[in-house]
Amino acid sequence: MNQIKRKILVIEDEADIRENLEELLSEEYEVLVASGGRLGLEIALKEKPDLVICDVTMAGVTGYNVITAIRANPHTAKTPFIFLSAKVSKEDMRLGMELGADDYLTKPYNRKELFSAIAARFRRFDS
Repeated sequence: MNQIKRKILVIEDEADIRENLEELLSEEYEVLVASGGRLGLEIALKEKPDLVICDVTMAGVTGYNVITAIRANPHTAKTPFIFLSAKVSKEDMRLGMELGADDYLTKPYNRKELFSAIAARFRRFDS
């Protein structure tokens, strides 16, 4: 019996990181990718992914703008959201959490940390 793969949206403006995440995550998940915040928001609202992984610092629409819009939309408000960012100060992390992020991982990340954060979000939202 085929199990339906959960859908993860990766919003990352750096191509190398975006492609690495896509390759890594596609082992276990259906992966959607966006090269920036505006496109990521469009995909999130259209596809309603099971989880969003988003960079913070992007030109134009930032990760903070993305999460604010996702949390404001009733169709995506409860979507698990993980920031993955090079912004590592306590203030940056605090702001991300205050805007509604479920987790905040810093770059460089490792596979175990990433998959652990994803699994924790799914466990929490499945219960």
